[in-house]
Amino acid sequence: MVKLTIDLIARGTSGYTKKKRDESMSQYLRRLTHLYLEDRNIDEVSDELSMCKNLSVLYLYDNQLNRIPMLHQNQNINMLYLQNNDICKIENLTPLSRLSKLYLGGNCITVLEGLDKLDNLQELHLENQRLPPGEKLLFDPRTIRSLSRSLQVINVSGNNLNSISDLECLIMIQQFHATDNQLMDMKELANIFGQWHRLWRLDLMGNPLCHKAKYRDRVIVMASHLEILDGKEISETSRQFLRNWHASKEVQKKKREEIYRKGNVGDFLDGNKELPPVKDPRNPKVPGYMMPGYMMKGLPRKQFDELLARTTTNMSEKPEPDRTTPVKARSGILRSKTLIIS
Repeated sequence: MVKLTIDLIARGTSGYTKKKRDESMSQYLRRLTHLYLEDRNIDEVSDELSMCKNLSVLYLYDNQLNRIPMLHQNQNINMLYLQNNDICKIENLTPLSRLSKLYLGGNCITVLEGLDKLDNLQELHLENQRLPPGEKLLFDPRTIRSLSRSLQVINVSGNNLNSISDLECLIMIQQFHATDNQLMDMKELANIFGQWHRLWRLDLMGNPLCHKAKYRDRVIVMASHLEILDGKEISETSRQFLRNWHASKEVQKKKREEIYRKGNVGDFLDGNKELPPVKDPRNPKVPGYMMPGYMMKGLPRKQFDELLARTTTNMSEKPEPDRTTPVKARSGILRSKTLIIS
C-alpha cells in the first residue's frame, strides 16, 4: 500500500520541470502542470496534492485507488486519468469545472452519475467496468441530460449493455464506442442515429446485431455522416450507392403499401387478373386455387370472390381438349380412337 506524498509527487514530474536550486518546494509544486503517477500502487492520495494549484493533467491510472481523490484545490485540471483502479462510484468531481477529458475505464462503477456539474466535459471513457455477474452499466438521467450540451466522445464498451436508448439525448456526440455489449435492436439504433447528426465514428463490433444481414450497409444508411465504422473508412462512392439503394427500396415499399391500401393486387400478377391454378395434393385431378401469400393481407374477401368467379368462368369457356389414343389396326396402320369420358 502506497500513500501519495510530496516526495512521490516530486518524482512524478517530467524532465522539463525539475526543481530549481533556489526554489522552495511549495513554489515548485505550484508551477507543476503535469503529474505522472501511474502504476505506483497508490491507494491513498494525501492533501499535499492540493499544493499543485496549476495542475492541468493528472495521470493516476493503474493504481489501487478505491475512490476518486478530493481535488477541490486543483480546479485547473482538464484531463484526469483514473482507469484500472478499484473505484466504485463517480464522486468528488464537481469542483473540476474545466475538466474536458475523463478516463474511468476498468474500474467497478455500476452507475454513470455525479457529472451533472461538468459543463465542459467532452470525452468520457467508461469501458470494461468490473460489474457483478448479470449486471449492466446504468445511466443517471440527470447526468445524461447535463452531458448532452458538451459530450462529444463516449466509450461504454464491454459493459453488458442491451440498449443505449438512455443516451439518445447526447446530440453533440461525434464518436461512439460500444463494442462487446449485447446490442441487437437495429430499429433502436435508427432512432438514435436520427438524433446524432454529428456522429462520424462508430464502433459496434462484438454485438449480436453485427451478425444481422447487411449490418454494415444498414448502419451506413442510418448514420448519414458516418466516416468510420468498426475501424474501417467509408468511401463516398459506397455511401452514395447505399443511399440510392435505400431510396429505391423505400419507393418500392410505398408502392406496395399503396396497392395494399387500394386492393389493386392485380398489379402484382403481371397483368394477369386470374388466380394461378394449383393442384390439390390429395386429388391432383381436381383443379384448385390458392391466394398468393403477399395478397392475403391486402385483398378484401368480396374482391377475392369476384376474381375467383371470373377465373372459373374463363376456364369453363375453354374448349375441351381432344383426347385421342392411337390404336393399331390389323393391317398395322395406326388409327386414332376417341375416348369418351363420362
